[in-house]
Amino acid sequence: MLRKYSFLLFFITAFQFTGIAQSYWVFFTDKNHCTFDPYTYFDPKAIERRINNDVNLYDSTDFPVNASYVAAVAKIADSTGFQSRWFNALEVDATESQIDQIRALPFVRDVQSMTFSGELASRPDDPLFDSILSPFLKQLLEWQTLRMGGPRFKEAGLNGKGVRIAVFDGGYPSLLSNAAFRYLVWGNRIIKTWDFVGNKEDVYGYNQHGILVLSCLTGVYDGQEMGLASGAEYLLARTEVASEPYREEKNWLAALEWADKNGAQIINSSVGYTYHRYFQSEMNGQTSLIARAANLAARKGILVVNCVGNEALSKWQTLCTPADADSVLTVGGIDPVTGYHMAFSSYGPTSDHRMKPNVCAFADVVAFGPKGVQNVQGTSFSAPLVCGFAACVLQAYPNIKCMDLFHMIEQSGDLYPYFDYAHGFGVPQAARILDTIATPAPTFYFVPNKGLLNVVLRNFNYDTDEPSSHLLLYYNIMDETGYIEEFNVIMVYQSRVLSIPLDKYPKGKKINICFRGFTSSYTF
Repeated sequence: MLRKYSFLLFFITAFQFTGIAQSYWVFFTDKNHCTFDPYTYFDPKAIERRINNDVNLYDSTDFPVNASYVAAVAKIADSTGFQSRWFNALEVDATESQIDQIRALPFVRDVQSMTFSGELASRPDDPLFDSILSPFLKQLLEWQTLRMGGPRFKEAGLNGKGVRIAVFDGGYPSLLSNAAFRYLVWGNRIIKTWDFVGNKEDVYGYNQHGILVLSCLTGVYDGQEMGLASGAEYLLARTEVASEPYREEKNWLAALEWADKNGAQIINSSVGYTYHRYFQSEMNGQTSLIARAANLAARKGILVVNCVGNEALSKWQTLCTPADADSVLTVGGIDPVTGYHMAFSSYGPTSDHRMKPNVCAFADVVAFGPKGVQNVQGTSFSAPLVCGFAACVLQAYPNIKCMDLFHMIEQSGDLYPYFDYAHGFGVPQAARILDTIATPAPTFYFVPNKGLLNVVLRNFNYDTDEPSSHLLLYYNIMDETGYIEEFNVIMVYQSRVLSIPLDKYPKGKKINICFRGFTSSYTF
């Protein structure tokens, strides 16, 4: 698979006519002679966020790009576009001969071609429309927030009020007239919008994916909240479009800098970039520009929440970028009925063996779009469910720093401290944020006997009325470095659940098991 795409990519990038303009990034050497006033540039909420996160208000990455450098490049290139303050870079359209001239300029550090397109992380199948929800879908609508302990947040008066969330997606058709968003619209909680494809404010059209995602944050159907952030403020950005494959990653970066300037505290992104440009080995959090940008956003106090992707059933299988970034809260998907990893949800780890996803949520949900209420699938919808959870945590702890918020959400996972490369630390739980949770009593024990390692459940009685998630036992095999070599989930029906030959694994390997909140390990 890698050789196939390697050849394809080489062919596409190498087969360029010198007379045809291509899209490039031009990176400059410095920001000499640039002036900057944070108090006129930033929204007050951005200033507040920076102060709270101990971020220098005069960070040079926020300074503008040198105007004389831009002007000099503009005289050579066919056209110029977005100026990235964070990366001191300029978007240009230019021919190869023009690029050779631009490279020779003394203040140009590097030139890189722009990337190919990404994908909105929803399933391609037609969604199921149902103007009147079936009993199952009514239950699913309730479950998608209940599974994270949503009622506990509601009891505490937490719905993301005062938190500013930026959503990056493909469009928001019918939002202003959609009944599911009446409280958002009437409350004037859409603070700003921008279409980075069309370079205009109007985002209320195009791909319905964005409005489906937004409903999993703030939608309300028949009195039932579809997500956990119904009280938050929103910045809506349109960044994705299939007809401009070279520019989508640029749009994402431009939206990130725009969201930062306008006071975003959390970003929800349900897009991912994979084999169109990258190799699996490059899913390391350092290769793609947007992965590096997402990490920089975290250093500026913004929590970036991104879906893991839907590639598990494809040849790619692994996660997308920017989900590979170390400081991105990456969300995987689970099946609401079985509790298992959703078959299409991409796997971690990153290519440099860091754990991803960080947490997980339902990837089969009830959402609201232009045609009404829908049943849709994809990790696109897992991400906003967790994003809404994060907004409630930030409302409860308004002075918490970005990475402390990140780790608090990880530690609220119902599997924590157990993790694997499909579920991360599990589904975040409101009770673990708001309540003092007692140390779980042991639910199983190890019995080495006659060459076998037996795992036996304590006081277990199979009850068909129990939620399926209560009957799932998770285990992994870990090497001495902490890398998981294999992992699995099994539905338990009896007390003795595992018997493993003690000589199956070399000395030093470790099995980690989690069942009903209790985690324990055995070293071979």
